[in-house]
Amino acid sequence: MVARGISTGKIILMGEHAVVYGQPAIAMPFSAVQITAEVRAEGQALSVSCDFYQGLVHEMPKIWESLKHAIRFSLYRIGAPTDPAIHIEIQSTIPAERGMGSSAAVATAVARALFTFYQKTLSDEELWEIVQSSEKIAHGNPSGIDATTVTGTAPIFFVKGQEIEPVTLSLNAYLVVADTGKTGNTLEAITDVAHLYQEQAEAIHWIEALGELTNQARDYLAQNQAAELGQVMDYAQSYLQKLSVSDESLDSLVAIARQKGALGAKLTGGGRGGCMIALAKTKEIAQTIAQALTSAGARQTWIQFLGEGHE
Repeated sequence: MVARGISTGKIILMGEHAVVYGQPAIAMPFSAVQITAEVRAEGQALSVSCDFYQGLVHEMPKIWESLKHAIRFSLYRIGAPTDPAIHIEIQSTIPAERGMGSSAAVATAVARALFTFYQKTLSDEELWEIVQSSEKIAHGNPSGIDATTVTGTAPIFFVKGQEIEPVTLSLNAYLVVADTGKTGNTLEAITDVAHLYQEQAEAIHWIEALGELTNQARDYLAQNQAAELGQVMDYAQSYLQKLSVSDESLDSLVAIARQKGALGAKLTGGGRGGCMIALAKTKEIAQTIAQALTSAGARQTWIQFLGEGHE
């Protein structure tokens, strides 16, 4: 028997960085990238294979402690042996350290595969607890956005310390995501924003403005107002630039996307590299933007329809 667990990546549409200061953020599952975990009875001890490691789980380097925890914690919740004779194979199309939720998605796929293998029911609440505890090891003090988004199927409206709300997504438009090819440095960016927030009164205004733009974006997503959403994405990018979290690689791709017909474009995630997003009214425009971004040096691009159903 081979048991399979699948998880998507995630994109922060609006509110990155401002969410740290109590402002809202909107995040959405991003099905264009995903992780698959397969579990089968094999060997004589618990082993794993993935892009970055192949071998026994108990010998995994400390840098992969969050994955080891997701495996061990899932087995504990299942009531399975701590070192069963099974093999976990992980395959991913989510680029690591690009703000697309790869660590949370790995934990999600692994937990789903293990619970399926042992024929145990995995509740949404239990899955979230497993993934969030793994995220604490990976990121120290995670907001919970990644764990909530990759374990769900709908966009979410997130405010730190408040109950997470679903976002109505009724937008006949396309999201283009492009990877700069440069690893983002979220911790450094967060630290620098914190310094600005403490030292410059203007920075407080920028953070509050990002929160207001996120509130507006929520309405535009529900009311099929793509042009207006694009405009607030552009405004958000200007504030993120002021906060010093954009960089030349992101600014360049954002500018190209706008030149090629994007309704709006901005960075997504921590910034200082990583990924950017652009909003396109039609599939053809989205494809034109994606092609131009690739020609300009983007490592990879993806397109996702934002309306109901799939196209």
